[in-house]
Amino acid sequence: MDLLAAEWIKMRSLRSTYWVLALSVVVAIAINVNAVHSDLPYIDRPHPVAPGLPPFKYDPLWHGLNAIAADLMALAAASFGGITVFGEYGTGMIRTTFAAVPDRRAVITAKVTVVTAITLVLGVIVSTTSFFTTNAMLASRHVGLSINDPGCLRAVLAYGLIVPVCALIGMAFGAVLRHATASIVAVVGLLFIVPMLFGGDRYKLLKEIGDYLPLHAESRLTLNPNSYTDLGKYPGTITGSWIALAAWALVSVIVAVVVVRRRDV
Repeated sequence: MDLLAAEWIKMRSLRSTYWVLALSVVVAIAINVNAVHSDLPYIDRPHPVAPGLPPFKYDPLWHGLNAIAADLMALAAASFGGITVFGEYGTGMIRTTFAAVPDRRAVITAKVTVVTAITLVLGVIVSTTSFFTTNAMLASRHVGLSINDPGCLRAVLAYGLIVPVCALIGMAFGAVLRHATASIVAVVGLLFIVPMLFGGDRYKLLKEIGDYLPLHAESRLTLNPNSYTDLGKYPGTITGSWIALAAWALVSVIVAVVVVRRRDV
């Protein structure tokens, strides 16, 4: 409990940390709400049928829990997770921490617990606020969804859980690289650049690997079951996507704990 309290003090004592997180939450919700608000005037208008495609059907999940806001929260959370580790190494404060608490595994476990708790709360705030607000707006157009509709609860959960998962990935990179710029670049590369290498349907193995990268797995879980979105030849599964998110979180924690325990300060 003392270690958890110490880690909490470290994180809240930096104004930049909670300002960035709070601003990210507000901006992410605003992006989702604005996306739906911009659509309201056009939902009731007739849409011409494109050859070979089904009639247009508005998708509240795709617009209300959109990828831009998810990417923003993922990047903010990963940066926050990385800062909690490389920040102490950069200032040299980690030596004081380990002098006070020689059990490094306990220290990094406390960091993981606090970071996961904070980012989970933020993720839940963004996902639930965005879902209920946007669907309340869409009720006037009779296309809003309920949390009990197929796929909605799953989408809200996955949209919130991607935030702590990315925070733990950021912690792992921070522990391995111990450098601010390198850690952020690595996070951006994994979350946004690497998925570009695993698209398309030509190579099955590459496509299947890409399906279970963090943001792709989240996108699969937030997909509306009633939408007409084409998943391609080798789509990821619901179960596999949940396992992928859990695996990314677990492996990130293991990497952070092992690296911090075995490497010198």
